[in-house]
Parts: sequence; structure tokens; C-alpha cells
Amino acid sequence: MRRARLRTRIAALAGLATVLALTGQAPAAHAHAVGDPLSGRVRLYVEPDGNAERQARRWAAEGRTEDAALMRAMAKIPQAVWFTDGPPAQVERRVRDVMRRARRQNAVPVLVAYYVPGRDCSQYSAGGAPDERTYKRWIDAFARGIGGGRAVVIVEPDGLALLSSEPWCNDGGGGSTGEPEDMSLVEQRFREIRHAIAVFSRLPRTGVYVDAGHSAWHELNDYDAGYGEPRIQPGIVSRLMRGGVAGADGFVLNVSNYRTDAELIEYGTRVSKCLWLRTRTGAASCSEDDLAAVPDDARGLTPFVLDTSRNGRGPWTAPPGLYPDPQEWCNPPGRGLGARPGTRTGDRLVRAFLWVKRPGESDGQCTRGTAGPEDPEYGIVDPPAGQWWPEQALDLARRAVPPLR
Repeated sequence: MRRARLRTRIAALAGLATVLALTGQAPAAHAHAVGDPLSGRVRLYVEPDGNAERQARRWAAEGRTEDAALMRAMAKIPQAVWFTDGPPAQVERRVRDVMRRARRQNAVPVLVAYYVPGRDCSQYSAGGAPDERTYKRWIDAFARGIGGGRAVVIVEPDGLALLSSEPWCNDGGGGSTGEPEDMSLVEQRFREIRHAIAVFSRLPRTGVYVDAGHSAWHELNDYDAGYGEPRIQPGIVSRLMRGGVAGADGFVLNVSNYRTDAELIEYGTRVSKCLWLRTRTGAASCSEDDLAAVPDDARGLTPFVLDTSRNGRGPWTAPPGLYPDPQEWCNPPGRGLGARPGTRTGDRLVRAFLWVKRPGESDGQCTRGTAGPEDPEYGIVDPPAGQWWPEQALDLARRAVPPLR
């Protein structure tokens, strides 16, 4: 009975939306998709002479023929280019250089904007712009570097999934005290993400995807964080709506993580349906019955892309009780490269598989809750976040699903 009532309500709202669209009173959903290169078949940019290619040359010179071949194969696969620092003039110049090289390949680059203030809650990937004004100027310069060229932009990995109001967010990235200034930083973060989406969406041939965490992180609906006193956190759907996802071409899941494609597709579909429901009905949350009532082919469902760079063997689960904090997201052992980048995904809502996180770059110096500084899984001090780690790159290549060679 509940599903029947909801279908009736949705049908009525859909009819109203059609009338409004025809009379010019409401925009069509995701109109910007017309300029998104991922909405059709596309050749993605391969950065020349990257870490994997240089490593292949070194190992070939040392006689490590098989290892060099794996690195050479990995180097030929399109990967995102990250922009994480520098003054506006510098980022504009660097983005323009990538765009120029991509044109020579007749290819589309995937570019990552990763400079939001308070980035990563001052943890392994700490940094970002010193303030909101500087960040907006940096984003504007980034967009000038793209200009009228074809590109895909990933907006701020963890930017919405990791807010300064999280109870466990370290001081320096926004604080964890629950004081009013924390919430002012949360509102600032939403403004910053909205600005980035708005600026990139104005570019005529650029696809824009805002990060939405992954399937083992946030609930769809708002929730009580459960750390002592009641403290409500916005679920991922509220975060996306407040962050301006309606102006983007979609969202991205699993950046720098290891969740399986099947799990991510199921989760992303639920997120998309909840966005659809809340936008059209004004509901504050989405029940499972509500989601089940939304047709899989409903017009206006928000598409998404997946980072499949390291999820070929799925997530790692540490043996129970082995570590105080297993940090299962941080340089997990025994993982493998995942599905190759492209727009043939087998699912109408999944616009592309992309390699956003660059395989072989460390997640950070993990200690898994021990005194450290060594990572007990490897017996060494892991390289800092973003630093090339040849041994990890080789392990990922050897365990790739499907195989590299």
C-alpha cells in the first residue's frame, strides 16, 4: 500500500515537472551532461613519462624484465592528474599544459581539484588553501586553464565526506569540539564546493563530478554521530544537495578506496534515487520502501563514476583483534588494480570507470594504532601520502583483476 501511494505521488510530481519544463519554469535535470565527454565514447588521456614508465626503465636496466613489463603496461592506462597546491597563476599554467598535451593525443584528461581549505582534517593529506577567498581564486584559475577544451574534473575528494564537524576530525582541519565555529567552517566548505561546481559547470566541454565518499562510509540519511551527546551529522545525500550536486554532471565514489564495483553500484544507485526523491518531493529522508518504488530508469536520476584504480580484489579486512586501529583504507596489503577506465560500464547510471587515485602512490604513513613509526603490515615506514612506492605499485600490478597482461 505504501509503495502504491508513493508511486501515485511520484507520478503526479513527474507530471507537474513536465508541465513546468514545457512552460520554461523549471530546468531539465542535468542539462550540463550535453558538454560532458563521459556521456559518450571517449579516449582518455595518458600522462607521458609518469612514475610507472620511469620505474619500468629503471627495472629494465637492472634486468628485472617481467617487473618492468608490468610497470610499462600500467603506465599505458589513463590515470587522473591531480592539482593540489600552488598560486592561481601556477595552477592555470599547469592545467593548460595538460590540456595541450591531451589535445596532441586527441584525448580527454581527468583532472582532480584537491585544494579545499582544511583538506583531510590535517591528517595524511593535510593542506589546501589558507582561506575561502584564496580557494575560489584558485578554482577560477583552474577553470581558465581548461578553457573551451574537453576535460573531466573531479571536485575535491573527501571534500563533502570529511567535514570539520566530524567528531573525530583533528584540530587544524576544522576542530572537533562542536563549538559554533566548527559549523561555520562546515557552511564555508559547502560554499567552496558549490563555487567549484558552478565554475567548472560553466565550461562548455567539461564534465564535473563531485566526490561522495564510498559505500562503507556515510549513511544516505542524516544520522546521530553517537559520540557522547547527541550530535546529528548530515548524511551523504544532504551533503551532496547542500554542496550543489544539482549543478554537476554527477558524483564520484571510491576515490582512493577499495570497495568492490558491485557494492559501489548498489550504493550509488541508492544515493541517486534518494537525490531524485528528495529533490522532487521535498522529503527529508528516504526509506528503503521509498527507494524501491523509484524506477531504475526514472528520468533525471543522477549518474556517477567509480574509481576502480585499486579495487580489483576488493577491500582488506584485518584479522580480528590484531591492531588497535587497522586503518583498512590505508595501504592495505594484497590489493590489485581494478577495471580499466572507460565508459562501457554495463550500468546505465555508471557513466564511467576511472583511475582517479594513481596506483602506486602511498595513502600515508600508516601505523594501524601501534606506536609506529613502522607499518606493522610491511615492517617499514610507509612513504608519505602521494609519494611513489614502487613495491606497492608492483604488487597492485601483479594482482590486477582483470590481469594486466
